[in-house]
Amino acid sequence: MNIQPVLGVIGGSGLYSMEQLTSIEQVQIETPYGEPSSPIVLGDLEGQRVAFLARHGIGHRLSPTEVNYRANIYALKSLGIKRVLAVAACGSLREDYTPGDIVVPDQLFDFTKNRKRSFFEGGIVAHISVADPFCNSFSEEIIQCVKSAEGIVHDSGPFLTIEGPRFSTRAESNTYRAWGMSIIGMTTSPEAFLAREAEMCYSVMAHVTDYDVWHIAEEAVTVEVVIRTLKGNTDLAQRSISLLVNSLDHESHCSCHDALQGALITDRGIIPEQVIERLGILVAKYIS
Repeated sequence: MNIQPVLGVIGGSGLYSMEQLTSIEQVQIETPYGEPSSPIVLGDLEGQRVAFLARHGIGHRLSPTEVNYRANIYALKSLGIKRVLAVAACGSLREDYTPGDIVVPDQLFDFTKNRKRSFFEGGIVAHISVADPFCNSFSEEIIQCVKSAEGIVHDSGPFLTIEGPRFSTRAESNTYRAWGMSIIGMTTSPEAFLAREAEMCYSVMAHVTDYDVWHIAEEAVTVEVVIRTLKGNTDLAQRSISLLVNSLDHESHCSCHDALQGALITDRGIIPEQVIERLGILVAKYIS
């Protein structure tokens, strides 16, 4: 049995209430950025150790802007996790992406305004490459597992992240459609960018819950609509995660794992020691 988790899952607290999960324990991890949204639940699934983190806290007490994304990613990194699966609700901005479908997006548009987007500050600068913000090979593994779990999955489309917590106006929703966005949500940015800075493979299993507010023939998005669809998709998500744990190539090395190489621009001699200490697990192999 592996001690180090082979997969980190960020999503709702209901994801880890699966019968197959055994040897369950909770760990509370302190980070230089404060506490994560929730204790991390560790369990054995299909013979592998897996970590689950409730993005909005137990009982969904944190709004999208209040989520401590840096603490969440740092905590998972501190456990030695190399791959992060983000499970998220989203609204569809396309007629053919229908409620109940899964989307594994290939692009990301950050339209948030009030969030910390980087670990690198206070005397150290890194310009990370996020031209392709999701790990392509990891995304392909997720797509195949959702198909095997008999889910309807779409393998591309840009994911727009808005600030929230309110839903869009009709004018906003139609503007996002005109921009060519496929799905809309409130949490993937800056989560994806921080995972890249932490040199972790990161991809999203986005559950379409509604048509946002643009679709005049469908009911406008509400919390009730979102929860109803998510509950119906929980079993699909759990089956897909079980298959994913079985299919991962745990020995493979991805370019995501070297994302900081060439990204650090600050002269080593002027980086404050407390900054180096804070970022130790992220930059240790680059700063000796």
